Amino acid sequence: MKRSKAKVNSSTEKEFVFEFRAGRNNCVLKVPLQFPVDENVCDLHGRLMLLHKIPCFVENELKALLSSFIERETVQDYDRDAEQALQRLASGEVDLHQLTDAWAKSYSETTLEHACPEEASWDEDFADVYHELIHSPASDTLLNLEHNYFVSISELISERDMEIKKLQERQAGEMEKVMQELGKTLTDQDVNAVASQHFDAQQVLEQKWASELKQVSHIQKQEYQDWVIKLHEDLQNPNNSQINEEIKVAPSQLEEPVEPGGRMCEEQSQLEESFTIHLGAQLKTMHNLRLLRAHVLTFCKHRHHGSSGTKLRRLQTALSLYSSSLCSLVLLVDNRVNSYSGMKRDFATVSQECTDFHFPRLEEQLQLIQQVLLYARAQRSSRQRHQPEAPRNGGSEDKNKNVERNPSNILPGEFYISRHSNLSEVHMVFHLCVDDNVRSGNITARDPAIMGLRNILKVCCTHDITTITIPLLLVHHMSEEMTIPWCLKRAELVFKCVKGFMMEMASWDGGVSRTVQFLVPQSISDEMFYQLSNMLPQIFRVSSTLTLTSKH
Repeated sequence: MKRSKAKVNSSTEKEFVFEFRAGRNNCVLKVPLQFPVDENVCDLHGRLMLLHKIPCFVENELKALLSSFIERETVQDYDRDAEQALQRLASGEVDLHQLTDAWAKSYSETTLEHACPEEASWDEDFADVYHELIHSPASDTLLNLEHNYFVSISELISERDMEIKKLQERQAGEMEKVMQELGKTLTDQDVNAVASQHFDAQQVLEQKWASELKQVSHIQKQEYQDWVIKLHEDLQNPNNSQINEEIKVAPSQLEEPVEPGGRMCEEQSQLEESFTIHLGAQLKTMHNLRLLRAHVLTFCKHRHHGSSGTKLRRLQTALSLYSSSLCSLVLLVDNRVNSYSGMKRDFATVSQECTDFHFPRLEEQLQLIQQVLLYARAQRSSRQRHQPEAPRNGGSEDKNKNVERNPSNILPGEFYISRHSNLSEVHMVFHLCVDDNVRSGNITARDPAIMGLRNILKVCCTHDITTITIPLLLVHHMSEEMTIPWCLKRAELVFKCVKGFMMEMASWDGGVSRTVQFLVPQSISDEMFYQLSNMLPQIFRVSSTLTLTSKH
């Protein structure tokens, strides 16, 4: 029977005696040992041989007797302690029930077969079912159903926009009449009262529509998930012959004619150049680079009508949703974690157009991010209070004061991540905080925005993101100060920094082939686009075919 290796309660000293004959001499070695012996027997044996100059011909005999002595005496100590414990138990010194409860708890916590099984996660189960269906003939049915839900939400949003527009037009007419009576029959207070009423009415209308859209999205998500689970169960039943007919539903719903006008112009205004490069010191890795001229939200929007190419993009995004080949986008935002203004609001509108059947709504994700941010700021402030004061430069002091004023804001170069299954070509969005400094022409490789890109690429390496779209000029819209020299200088800086970061990737992930898309605003000229296109292969040294000729 294997004995427990619990330590003996008390430490005792015992003498080990070893007798051996060296020539005509009888030698005796006496060594006091403390029990329990925590030392390795081989190490103890080696020290005894060295310190007492024991002849080598008795080395094995000494080791065997030493091991036997330690084992025998240790067992005797265990038996003595066990006997004393049984006596205490028999005399009532120890509570029998308390002892058995403690022993049973320890045994169940350390033995796998007695541990409580982990409960299956609904999200994980649904993810497995969806991944299996989207890689089956039922993928067409899934995409058609998602498209129908998308059209339904889009119609609701159109109704909302129309109602808000009518309200604003009516309010504009009322305000115009009020302004005409200002100074005659009405005062400034009357004008302010009307403006306040208009604002309240608009807020009430927007809240009403927001609540309705949230409710419809919740219902769609619940219906969709239930339908997917049921479809999977039906497909598992070999006796169900009707299911094969059911999944052949309207295969051409996503291939309606392209809308005339706006969407055709949008497609024509896009430009693209593709390159293949090999980076690395010894083991080179192949990467794909693209230079694109398009609006940043082009990668997020779904089209109401589209060609087969649109359907293929949606299918590709769905197929890689639960894979090791995720797609991401860098979105430049301000320091507030919300969706109320600027590009953040435009992105939130696009995200709202299609129900997310796999992840929480964007608003819920942002709320969670704000909670994590406040906790992180509190932890950082606590550490700084307990650390000695370190000298800081002026810029750092300003940033720290900024955070102290509003701990829910993020700093330039920091970013937060949102996950999506309802965007056209993107699974994850990196919301990178930038300030007005990115509009100046003198930023360096140590600028927070550049360092933010480096940290984003590191996240890509650790989370299976193989495609990333980066705003090349670190802006989404062009302005007057962004001249041709400004654009060339900024593009050169970003190209060189990203190249360095990509070479670092080899040490981060062992060298994985990736696709990096550099995005420039739609308003940039064709001439400027092709200048940037010529710059890219010069910096990255694009692979080219070498033709060798020989003279005879």
